[in-house]
Amino acid sequence: MKIIGLTGGIASGKSTVSNYLILKGLDVIDADLISREIYQIGEKAYKIVVDVFGKGILNEDLTINRKKLGQIVFSNNEQLKKLNEITHPIIFEKIKKRVYEINKMNKRVCIIDAALLFESNWYNICDIKWLVYVDKITQIKRLIERDKISEEDAVKRISVQMPIEEKIKLADFIINNSGDLRYTYEQVDILLNIALNGGSNE
Repeated sequence: MKIIGLTGGIASGKSTVSNYLILKGLDVIDADLISREIYQIGEKAYKIVVDVFGKGILNEDLTINRKKLGQIVFSNNEQLKKLNEITHPIIFEKIKKRVYEINKMNKRVCIIDAALLFESNWYNICDIKWLVYVDKITQIKRLIERDKISEEDAVKRISVQMPIEEKIKLADFIINNSGDLRYTYEQVDILLNIALNGGSNE
């Protein structure tokens, strides 16, 4: 089974590509969904995160308020590093478990959709790495519109991620998402064909 790592900077359109792959019937492991799961009450990460960051990050029903937690970590690199050290190993174990389960079903390919694929070194288990790319101006604009935040906050969130230039060096293929959706989908179809047919694009 081929394991494809799908990544991109925040607001790059990675989810657009991921959703398209799901519509095509492919198995996509969404690292962000897993990260939400591990914050649930009763999960191992929940207790550790609350112990470290305090009960001020909780909602009235004792669930973790990810927005409050985000405000803490995105404004302090040390706090972000602390959170990542807690959550990334737990997320990665769940990713590997799901890869194993999909492989047992004799599937030809599975996709790991992870914004921090390179930052967390999760790409080491991938056969192919795809990077969804948009230019910086478009990225900032989309992030402001998507999350309803200021330009200053958008720039701050982008700055804590690995620079796009570094991601390009680590990626095997680039999906340019600066154009229309049809162009993006065409690129995905070509790359998927390459992954499944060993380089043939017939």
